[in-house]
Formats: sequence, C-alpha cells, structure tokens
Amino acid sequence: MSTAATARTNRSIPSHGLFIDGKDVPASSGEQIDVYNPATGEVIARTAHGTAADIDRAVKSAARAFESKEWGGMDIRARARLVNKLADAFEARLPELFQLETTNNGRPVNETRAQVSRIPDFFRYNAGLALARRDAVVPVEGPYLAYTLRTPIGVVGNSTPFNHPLMILCKSLAPVLASGCTTVVKPSEYTPLTTLLLAHIFKEAGLPDGVFNVVTGLGPSTGKALCEHTGLSKFVLTGGTDAGRIVGAAAGRAFARQTLELGGKTPVLVFDDYDVEQAVNYAAFGAFVGAGQTCICAARHLVQRKIYPEFVERLAAKAKSLRIGDPADPSTQLGPVISSKQRARVLSYVEAGLSEKAKLVAGGRAPKLEDPRLANGFFVEPTVFADVDPSMRIAREEVFGPFTVVTPFDDEAEAIRIANDSPFGLAAAIRTRDVARAHRVAAKFKCGIVWVNDHHRLDPALPWGGVKDSGIGREFGTESFEEHFDVKTVMINTDGRPFDWYRDTSGQKRLN
Repeated sequence: MSTAATARTNRSIPSHGLFIDGKDVPASSGEQIDVYNPATGEVIARTAHGTAADIDRAVKSAARAFESKEWGGMDIRARARLVNKLADAFEARLPELFQLETTNNGRPVNETRAQVSRIPDFFRYNAGLALARRDAVVPVEGPYLAYTLRTPIGVVGNSTPFNHPLMILCKSLAPVLASGCTTVVKPSEYTPLTTLLLAHIFKEAGLPDGVFNVVTGLGPSTGKALCEHTGLSKFVLTGGTDAGRIVGAAAGRAFARQTLELGGKTPVLVFDDYDVEQAVNYAAFGAFVGAGQTCICAARHLVQRKIYPEFVERLAAKAKSLRIGDPADPSTQLGPVISSKQRARVLSYVEAGLSEKAKLVAGGRAPKLEDPRLANGFFVEPTVFADVDPSMRIAREEVFGPFTVVTPFDDEAEAIRIANDSPFGLAAAIRTRDVARAHRVAAKFKCGIVWVNDHHRLDPALPWGGVKDSGIGREFGTESFEEHFDVKTVMINTDGRPFDWYRDTSGQKRLN
C-alpha cells in the first residue's frame, strides 16, 4: 500500500490544503495524496498535491513577507519575543502534537513524547542567539573604522523527512524565524500532518502571514520544484544521499546555500573494559529506537573479541524481548516502519545478509501480531546479524529499519580502520571506561558527531551534521544561526586629507 497522488475524496477522512500566505488553499492540481497510519495501514487523511505553480506562489509569499514592514522591519528584540511566544504556543499544544505525530509516523508514544517535548527549546535557544548577536568592529591598517553588518539572507526552502517530522522541521525553522528569514516547507508525503498543524498554531500565536508556508506533495514533483526555485537563498534537506546529490545540484544552479543531512551507517565501538549488559542496552536503544529509521541508527557494532560472544548472545535476547505493537499504547517498545515499501526494503537486506553467510541471531521477519487492528501494519522484527564481514552489503549500505550488525575486532587500530571504512560520516559512538582512549578514538573518527557511552543525544547548542556522503553544513548551534545571514563589510575613511592616486603613487601600500 504505497502513497500515491489521487483525485479521490471521502467526507469521512480529513482533507488538508496547502498553507500559503497564512491561509489554507487548494493545490492547483486538484489532486490529493493519501496519508496512512503505518500501524494499521489505514488512510487517516488526504493532503493536497502541490505543483510547481503552488511552490512559486509560496516562495513569492515568503519573499513578500521577508520584505514587509510587519516581519522584515521588525525590531530584533520584538522578533525574539515573538519566537519565545511561538515556543510557548508549541508547548501548550504538546499532547495534541505528539499524539498526531505517533498516529502519522508510527513511533511509540513514549518516544514521541520524549522527543517532541524538547522542541520548544530550539526556539528559545535561537531567540537567545538573536538577542546576543553582535556585529564586529575589525581593526585594520590605516585611518579606517571597519565593521561588519549581517543581514538575513531571505527565503529558505526546507524538505523534511518522515522519521522525525517535527524535530527535523524545527531544527531548521527555529533559526529561520529568529534570524528574520522566511520559509517554504515541503514535508514528507508520508508525514505532513504535524507540520500543517504547527503552521496553524504559529499563525494563531501571531506569526505574520507568509513567514511560514507549507506545500505538501511528492518528492519527485513538489520537492523538485522547491529545490529548483530561483527565489530561494538557502535550501535544507534531511534525506537519503542519492536525494541529496540531486537536490544539491539543483539548488546549486541557483547559487542557494545548502545544508544537507543525508545517510549514515553509524559505527559503535565496544571495548572489553565496558560493562556488557550496559553496552547491550545502549545497542538496542541505538539500533531500534524509532524502528531504526534514523540516520544515526547504531547500525554497525564493532565489539572487542574477548566480549564478542557474550555481547551477541545478550543483544539477540534483548531484541527478541522488545514488545512490538500499537504505537499509541504506552507499553509498546517498537512500532512499525513507515510504509510497506520500507518494510520490503528492510526484509530485502535480511535476504542479502543470509546470502552473504552472515549469522541471523534475531528477527528478520514481519511479525504476526495478535491485535487484528494491526494486521495490515508495516511491522518488522528487531533484527540482528552476527559474524558480519565489513565488506558485506549489510555492513556498508543504509537499511533504515530495526536492523543492526555485529563484527568482532582485536585492537583499537583495527576498530578505527573498520569504523572509518565507509562512504558515510554522520555519527559514531564509543563504549569504554578508558578516558584517554575515548578522547583518542573520538579524534580519529571521520564523522561529524561522536558519543562516548551514550547514543542519540543532541542539544540545540551543539552543531549537528556529517562529512563524506552524510552531507554538508551544520544544524543547531551558532553555526546554523549564522548561516542565515549575509555578511557586509563597511570601511569608513576617518582621514580628512585630500586623495589623488594619479598625482602621487610613491610610497602607497594598497590592496586594490
């Protein structure tokens, strides 16, 4: 049951338009897209299928808002107060947001609540950056006062994924709003509902029309039109590496700045000085939270040979013990993947692992659940392969599901070599009690994020992003905020003496 553009309507199923210039509007195509609950396979909503014309309307609306007195002319302190007010409005609607997100993307409600409740911090942190912003006075040679001025860049396009709809939207949206930019968002066709709801929440809280626009639709059509639009000053994508190459090239033709957070194959190095039970608990969390549908999924466990057999045995048992079921039930520990297509992809890697003679020690199937309501859901058992050679497909390619592999190593040098032998470089993790080793290994990883004795941990103050095929640019932190400004240099000659270059050039020193 795949998502497809249709022209069908059904009064019993909610239907959503686009959100442009502060209003719900229909798409010019007249088509709609079915949105599913991945736990049941049922259609829960329909959203408009935006076209290139709709994207153009949205970008023009964002451009008008950017130049308007109401937004573009807003005082920095007033804007910071408004962004803090938006955080309060978000927080006031938390129960509604995390319940809708759980229904739409299938993540267990306990996970969704834990993640979504932190998102208001993104806005408050960036509001603080806006207040603390200072332009520099730069000492230079000669009789000059030199300083810099930063001005917001303009319209930011954002294409968000299905796995963390609100969190990934807001880690871009917060600096956009705090900096004074405007945005057009194309959410995943699988999970557009909380993005549309948030646009309405922010309008009710006082965000001016046109600042935050949402155009729903399919990636190859609506998403393509957004990344190719010449009215963008910046384009943000969180998605697969292949998609990143396509949209990066398209946005580059318009000289738009880019932040691309792409695929990953996170290595986790488990040394024999670390408690095995604790390592297994982190392994299960890292690999199976969000049904493994994260770019930082703990996909490769490299385990020192002395503790390797015990680690494999315990991880297999842990995986088999996880409670699979209705994401709305607080006792559920693992929900479905997003679609039947994604489930088929995960199961195809099970076949690949078996064909490569890796040892399947847990999972590998679509479970049969007792609850008849879940019979058509897109569930996959938490899957663990052991005795995996680093050259195997299952050790090199991103699966994006509840799927992890385990490989033994003998010493630190071998572990680092295997960890870095990957086209990806988003995140890595270390399990050790040796402080010196932790710092030494962290420095040698070729990636953008490292966790020591933890996983899936982030903070709005810390930069987030990867290297190699995992993308370019950074989100969060001052790094992301500063990317939303152009820097202008101003030089003022404070010397009143007359100047005539062509009368006397002797002794002049000038970088002209």
